[in-house]
Amino acid sequence: MIRFLLKRLWYGLWVLFGVVTVVFVLFNILPGDPARMMLGQRADIASVEAIQRDLGLDRPLHKQYLHYLNDLSPLSIHKHSASGSLIYLDRHVYHYSTIMVVREHVLVLKKPYLRHSYQSDRSVASLLWSAFPNTLLLAGVSILFALLAGVMLGVVVAIKRKAWLSRTTLVFSVLGMSLPSFFAAILIAWFFAYVLGHVTGLSMTGSLWEVDHFGRGEYIAWQNIILPALTLGIRPLAIVTELTRSSLQQTMAQDFIRTARAKGLSEYRIITRHALRNAMNPVITAVSGWFASLMAGAVFVEYVFDWKGVGVVIVDALEHYDFPVLMGAVLLISVMLVLLNIAVDMLYAALDPRVRLQS
Repeated sequence: MIRFLLKRLWYGLWVLFGVVTVVFVLFNILPGDPARMMLGQRADIASVEAIQRDLGLDRPLHKQYLHYLNDLSPLSIHKHSASGSLIYLDRHVYHYSTIMVVREHVLVLKKPYLRHSYQSDRSVASLLWSAFPNTLLLAGVSILFALLAGVMLGVVVAIKRKAWLSRTTLVFSVLGMSLPSFFAAILIAWFFAYVLGHVTGLSMTGSLWEVDHFGRGEYIAWQNIILPALTLGIRPLAIVTELTRSSLQQTMAQDFIRTARAKGLSEYRIITRHALRNAMNPVITAVSGWFASLMAGAVFVEYVFDWKGVGVVIVDALEHYDFPVLMGAVLLISVMLVLLNIAVDMLYAALDPRVRLQS
């Protein structure tokens, strides 16, 4: 198991290396000068060149790429600092632990550095870290809602085998898959918060933390997560329902189910302890992929509901061509996707005894 985990981590590192390379190339061939965006179009040439030197944009592209990899890597090489505790390079400070010193260079262990925002001059890591918990909470609640409701609905449809129920579920699944998230967000916000607002008591916009109108500080407004979570959970709910139904129907026709019935086990025990456990593999695969995609697809939903997450940060960065923030957000989502895929492989062996992890 440990060898398998290390092998998957190694493959994941290569995937992240490819993502870093593609992201760097794409964002460096896009039009736009960060120095001009920071100083304005009427800035003089000397000021623009000074900002470009400060940001390291005056170097050749391959050197910028190597510096970018050096910043992202936990193990990086720098010129030795006289202070012995900090390394100053391109306006930022590295907190590090020394591993090896070779002449004027030092190999250090540090946190990955995602650069600074062009607009706010804050570190990209601090911007994403402040917004990431809200996005993670929203995606987690959405996928949990889709998993619980989808599995229960899929089990009911697979066991009852009613034609009208299957057709209704099919129509619901097709509608849920074809409805874009941003359009569903507008419809759900209008219907539940505007038309039925006096009944539901929900607001069209709002984040996890709200400011009290009577000056008593901030408080957690859990009701604000209901509508964005419902909007994000519609599409994975449709997928989970259909996968559970089809997979459970196939599993119920297997020989070990007939053997369990011949032993006199109750139908409830057969479904919960045997059939459902063996039918969950495709569901888990879909849920893991959808969880990562929800974090990426939450951009429009967060913007519509004004949920202060990574989506709002991405939209603001797009409006101002703040490339380091966009690059950091893409890398964050990529890391989440790689880690989720590895976690899913580990869950397979626990849920399905027929699966054997091989290194």
